[in-house]
Amino acid sequence: MTTVAPSFGELTLAFARIGCLSFGGPAAQIALMHRVCVEEKRWIREERYLHALNYCMLLPGPEAQQLATYIGWLTHGVRGGIVAGLLFVLPGLAVIIGLSTAYALYQEAGWLSGLFFGLKAAVLTIVLEAVLRLARRTLKTRFLRGLAVFAFLALFVLALPFPLVVLAAGIAGYLRARSLPAEPVAAGPAEVLRPRPPPGRALLQLGFWILVWQLPLLILSLLAGADNLAAMFAFFSRMALVTFGGAYAVLAYVAQVAVQDYGWLRPGEMLDGLALAETTPGPLVLVLSYVGYLVGFRTVPGLEPVIGGILGAVLVAWATFVPSFIWIFAGAPYIERLRGKPQISAALSAITAAVVGVIANLALWFGLHVLFAEVQRLPLLPAWTGEGAPGLWWPRLASLDPAAFVLFVVSAVLLLRLKIGMVKVLGLCAAAGLLWRLTGV
Repeated sequence: MTTVAPSFGELTLAFARIGCLSFGGPAAQIALMHRVCVEEKRWIREERYLHALNYCMLLPGPEAQQLATYIGWLTHGVRGGIVAGLLFVLPGLAVIIGLSTAYALYQEAGWLSGLFFGLKAAVLTIVLEAVLRLARRTLKTRFLRGLAVFAFLALFVLALPFPLVVLAAGIAGYLRARSLPAEPVAAGPAEVLRPRPPPGRALLQLGFWILVWQLPLLILSLLAGADNLAAMFAFFSRMALVTFGGAYAVLAYVAQVAVQDYGWLRPGEMLDGLALAETTPGPLVLVLSYVGYLVGFRTVPGLEPVIGGILGAVLVAWATFVPSFIWIFAGAPYIERLRGKPQISAALSAITAAVVGVIANLALWFGLHVLFAEVQRLPLLPAWTGEGAPGLWWPRLASLDPAAFVLFVVSAVLLLRLKIGMVKVLGLCAAAGLLWRLTGV
């Protein structure tokens, strides 16, 4: 495939569009970026996209936002990475701040239930299309297909941490390549390898970005009455280093600490925040900015509550997302140099196979919760209970939402069969879903 390098303006416009349409969690967001950057724009080749995705899947934090940053860095260096990563987050952050304001003032989130009803059904089709397309292009051997099945079962049934799963797949691919070495991967004539800085300069750059990351904490520690904001920023900075698995992996812990230890939230308010975050574009981990909003709204003296809330939300977003830029800018130049090395390429191909299973797990989980009102986890054995125990997500069949099912089928026909553009399908389904809920049909 011939690639075409985008201008900086084209990159900016494309990621502004992606940021506004990135509903549905990481599976849908990864599919959307693949569709735009690989298939429509042809900015990077399939192999390079998967190489970047494999690296991002091993990092803490929101992998889709890190992938956006990586793509921006590949095409326009640091400024491209900053613009792509920010535009992926800012639309969702603006929406979550607006919704958090409405929630804090009126304590009512139920009216949001119908706002993006049709949109989720259409996003489900995009996710399934991504799984099928990625599987066709990457699972070319029995070994890779077996790894994909292993990853899916390890996540969906055993509830293992996905970094552990993809790391195990990478090790398996590397060990297999020692007896069956993979073919080197060529960079391609239209691709540009970003220069790798000398070690001394790389350390200085790393130190600079860490200082940028923690600068708000230094400022808050000097301000009177900002103790709660400083404690909140320090807490979410620590969380940013261990948030493997996305928002759901840390949600229970954050809820416990925010309610029991700090008293920032009342019981049940974290679930309300998750409902708000699921209606916004961007990473689901933006739910943490909702927590920051409530802390700022309720605990900052000398500021209007809404101003304090906005400040709190922005501080949490800063603590959560700036590390993602650090991982890419510090690590990507070295990760790029691993392309073409046979055993490393084999390991990353194995990780790609596992990623198919990861996205399939996300797609199935997402689909069950879109189409059914009641979904529960059934233990494999009666004695296996509790969070993280092996089991199966299973819906109550009588809770099938007919409206969601019809919209899903319609979106599948429009997108997969009639090949209508993704934006048009999302718009049509969103309008239909909103009309459906308003009329009460």
